[in-house]
Amino acid sequence: MGRWFQDLSKSSAVAGCVAVLIGFTGTVFVVFLAAQKLGATPAQTGSWILALGLGMAASTIILTLWTRMPILTAWSTPGAALLAGVSGLSLPEAVGAFLLCGLLILIAGLTGWFTRIMDRIPLAVASALLAGVLARFGLDAVLTLQSTPLLAVALLVAYLLGRRFRTRYAGVLMIAVGIVVAWLEGRIDFQAESVQLVPAALVWVAPVFSWQALLGVGLPLFIVTMASQNLPAVAAQRAMGFAAPVSRILAVTGLATLLTAPFGGYAIGLAAFTGTICMGPEAHPNPARRYPSALVAALIYIVLGLLGLVFVGLFLAFPRGLVAGVGGLALLSSLAGGLASSLKEDRTRDAAMLTFLVTLSGIGFLGLASPFWGVLAGAMALMMQNYRSK
Repeated sequence: MGRWFQDLSKSSAVAGCVAVLIGFTGTVFVVFLAAQKLGATPAQTGSWILALGLGMAASTIILTLWTRMPILTAWSTPGAALLAGVSGLSLPEAVGAFLLCGLLILIAGLTGWFTRIMDRIPLAVASALLAGVLARFGLDAVLTLQSTPLLAVALLVAYLLGRRFRTRYAGVLMIAVGIVVAWLEGRIDFQAESVQLVPAALVWVAPVFSWQALLGVGLPLFIVTMASQNLPAVAAQRAMGFAAPVSRILAVTGLATLLTAPFGGYAIGLAAFTGTICMGPEAHPNPARRYPSALVAALIYIVLGLLGLVFVGLFLAFPRGLVAGVGGLALLSSLAGGLASSLKEDRTRDAAMLTFLVTLSGIGFLGLASPFWGVLAGAMALMMQNYRSK
């Protein structure tokens, strides 16, 4: 255990800090929107941030010390986006869906079925499902032009400048500019009771298991987490020269999701983009001494989790246009990537578009949310196409 102190360097510590800064600030707004959509109270929303922080920290520390590789875990941003777009779901039912997602991830890890399971779900359909979920956030960001035009334009300019000159810090720049503009317009409403300078606490929510929530939310949550977060993260690890044990990683993250689900840990997986920051030469020239960067990130996860109530208070004080704008623009590159992947091949293009449109529509039938029907529509289209080709 003490060896990591000896291997710790200034560059690896900075890499860990940067990874958390970018990952947390860029997507915590989406987690907040998901909790609010499910009717979570401020205390329960703070519990979400704390539970996710503790789950990510524990899984990162275990996997990193176990493998001596910089394996950084993170909450599922696509999963949070999916939850924020679901209607008519109670928080206890959502917890039941979280547990199913964690169980499926754990089973995929313990059995080594990850590759075989994902092979059953065409990449085009999974990408279209993600794009359909994220498109709602993009539309919300555009619609802020009606209510807060100056704020919306400022966010867009900050995002574009950030993407042009400092891609990694686009989200941070956008938040900073948005706060300044909202403050100058008098749109930030701080109240003494809104920001609580006390550590967040875990709040238990007893799960309710309904087949509608399990199939309509739990299964799509598992699909987008595996296909849109874990799969590219594994590819990134291999590209950086780290042959991490995938099954072992999935088992740990699945267990972390199961243990934190009743407190708001909806889905924990591998960090894709931010994980590469800890794996790259910026962390340390020697690959064998890069793993402390992930441990530093884990410690910061714990601190940020304990500050969950502070973040909730700040988010409640911000205008809706700021939250919606930052959330939508932060996911824009993921939306573009999902659309590009879904429409790449002619053979699966029709099925992907059906998946995208049905998911985006937000329709519900038999108590099942639109992501389920989107996947079903895409699967049926593929089966019919394959049948015709024979």
